[in-house]
Amino acid sequence: MSQTPLSVDEYGARIAALVPATPVVSLPVADCLGRVLGEDLVSPVALPPFDNSAMDGYAVRSADVTGAGRQAAVVLPVEEDIPAGRTDVVPLLPGTAHRIMTGAALPPGADAVAKVEDTDGDQRQVSVYAPVAPGTHIRHAGEDVAEGATVLKAGTVLGPAQLGLAAAIGRAELPVHRPARVLVLSTGTELVAPGKPLLHGQIYESNSVLLAAALREVGAVPTVLRSVPDDVDAFHAAIAEQTARVDLMVTSGGVSAGAYEVVKDALNGRGVEFVRVAMQPGGPQGCGHLGSLPVVTLPGNPVSTALSFELFLRPALLAAMGHQDTARARTRARTTTELRSPAGKRQYRRSQHAGGTVTPVGGPGSHLLASFAAADCLIEVPEGVTVIAEGEEVEVVLLR
Repeated sequence: MSQTPLSVDEYGARIAALVPATPVVSLPVADCLGRVLGEDLVSPVALPPFDNSAMDGYAVRSADVTGAGRQAAVVLPVEEDIPAGRTDVVPLLPGTAHRIMTGAALPPGADAVAKVEDTDGDQRQVSVYAPVAPGTHIRHAGEDVAEGATVLKAGTVLGPAQLGLAAAIGRAELPVHRPARVLVLSTGTELVAPGKPLLHGQIYESNSVLLAAALREVGAVPTVLRSVPDDVDAFHAAIAEQTARVDLMVTSGGVSAGAYEVVKDALNGRGVEFVRVAMQPGGPQGCGHLGSLPVVTLPGNPVSTALSFELFLRPALLAAMGHQDTARARTRARTTTELRSPAGKRQYRRSQHAGGTVTPVGGPGSHLLASFAAADCLIEVPEGVTVIAEGEEVEVVLLR
């Protein structure tokens, strides 16, 4: 393990360079929520594709109803009925009207729609009680999107509105950055799957659940191998059939300086470098390649695992899947209590933020997972600061 600790920024740059960009693939529109568009999206059609009615009413020639009023209705024979979806639209003759529904194609010859509320609603001979100017209640072809226009740029994160637009221009599939496929491996003979009885000296395994959920949250697809024993042969046997199917392997545990550190024992000298990062919690880290597969090894204490994902893997994976905005939002706030931090380390304290103040939750210990679950932000204490006074302004990383 390296003797000189890396800074948080230096190690973050290593991880960013390590995680490979995912290819652009074609996926069904229904599977693209949250994905990033890989190419500009050009519309092959205009929106609307034809002039259509914005109201239920009657398609008319505006000149035919110029003098219409409540005391002197203009009466027109109704020659056609045009529901939405009718394709054989008959031209409108002078001195006549066509009953028309919202979204239906405007017949040639009509230049306005008299809404049904300004008529008697008759289906054979309608009385129109108000004049309509040319263009009234008409949606014109191309007023939303012109044919050949770029409607979405590459790099757009696809939400419901963007997917609706894609469907509206006729796209059944979209070119998007493929989700990253990540193998998650939690190690430790002491780990037991939730739901099973515990023996003295055992604990429930939680890191794989935490990491898999964090991966899904950013749009990656995890494959989980839980509770691999502290045995090098068992470690290699567990990953043997999986490494060719994923883009990245992430482990938790087994990277410290003591005995029974299976990840370090299995990967040290095989392309993975184990280092210390000047941070609290989460100092012991590792990254590199196992053959051609990128590997990131996280410390095993659950808060260290969660924080390491937040700082290093979350932004790297988002960038790899095409996102341009990968950083958590930040703000400044005044702490409600004094804080102490070790010299030379960047400390992250789980906290709650409200009304311009921030309150630490629990202590700095890397095992205090309940405080991480209760936190909505992190106080970032710089490496050169050992004491922050109550009421002092601090940097806050917002988690939600």
